Amino acid sequence: MADLNISIKINGTDQKVLKNDLIDINDWCQNAITGKINNCWKRIQSKWTAKLINDSSFTDSIPSNKTDFVNLVTSRSDYKTAKEMNEESNKIVES
Repeated sequence: MADLNISIKINGTDQKVLKNDLIDINDWCQNAITGKINNCWKRIQSKWTAKLINDSSFTDSIPSNKTDFVNLVTSRSDYKTAKEMNEESNKIVES
């Protein structure tokens, strides 16, 4: 998967609002994304370590590094992204 670049356009008024609380808007945005990534990593690692341990058909070792772990989990047929899970739950509600 290629790196993702995201840009955010903030108008002048909103910049003034943000500068009331933030020293550096860009640093805050970067740190917010880093924090979100770290929290998501903790959740996926915890959820899937338990799932792999309890899966009797999974006999390989669980990778100890982040990249290999994520590649293993996201390549499994039972893995679903948040978007896919949301779409499934919406289908259930609509039924």
